[in-house]
Amino acid sequence: MIDKSNLKRKNVVGFGRSRKITAGKKTDIECITFFVEKKLPASALAAEDLIPATIFDLPTDVIETGKIKALISRLDPVRPAPPGVSIGHYAITAGTFGAVVTDNKGVGKLILSNNHVLANSNAGAIGDPILQPGPYDGGKNPDDQIGYLYRYVPIIFEGDESPPDDSPTCSVAKLVAGLVNIAAILLGSSHRVKAIKKVTKAATPNTVDAAVALPASEADITDEILEIGKPIGAGIDLPLGTPLQKSGRTSGLTKGEIDALDVTVSVEYGDGLIAVFEEQIVSGIKSQGGDSGSLVLTDARMAAGLLFAGSDTITIINPIEQVLSLLDVTI
Repeated sequence: MIDKSNLKRKNVVGFGRSRKITAGKKTDIECITFFVEKKLPASALAAEDLIPATIFDLPTDVIETGKIKALISRLDPVRPAPPGVSIGHYAITAGTFGAVVTDNKGVGKLILSNNHVLANSNAGAIGDPILQPGPYDGGKNPDDQIGYLYRYVPIIFEGDESPPDDSPTCSVAKLVAGLVNIAAILLGSSHRVKAIKKVTKAATPNTVDAAVALPASEADITDEILEIGKPIGAGIDLPLGTPLQKSGRTSGLTKGEIDALDVTVSVEYGDGLIAVFEEQIVSGIKSQGGDSGSLVLTDARMAAGLLFAGSDTITIINPIEQVLSLLDVTI
């Protein structure tokens, strides 16, 4: 039995019996393998932290593993919650917490996902409760409330002549209504205010299905996407064939590439609602129901877009530049 005191060596996170790896290949030589957070040169370690060449007459080996953490269930309540777990407006089933973004108006950190995840496909009111996990996964109001609906880009459905009257466009009235609702929440009131505005001009095409929520506390969220890590920026004008990855509530970590660009696509939302989207990205990256809202990134962790729809064979992604611009946020 190897002495547990070996865990006190700097950088060591585990050890056990294994087969020695030489030149990247497993051999038949039995050894004692030390798992380390990061391989370091001997000169960077104190004498007591150096791993001996042999233990119990067996050679030693060293494998770099990074930090070892308890695995998180994507469907459970988690605090701080990482992007990649279940989340949703109190009146929906569940979607995915896509990313942490920063409000360009100085409010602070916000939770990014789809309109149909956080704003119930335009039906939500600013200030509505956002639950983590989503209701389908056991989220209850207020026990699992992680934040409040803060801003969304309205979806224009076929037959609409204009954005929905209660959508948070840039009008002063709607800004005031949103602030009143947030204040009401903080004071414990259940009442909500809606700004009504009649618009007659023709609807503009959809480019995003996107929304953000204000966390009840920034301590309740983390920007490290589950199984991927923190995004390092936004990838603009990515070419065909760019490798992609996403971390979603249902299908977890999956990978693919950009298969098509500048796509116009018709998307069904249920209850007879259909919306046409332009300038979309299509990928074969695997996705399933509940993955909506996942941030899609390159292998270098540059944000590429926001996953919002798909079929059995393809996934549809909003381009990230449109998402950030229309929500007025930065990643």
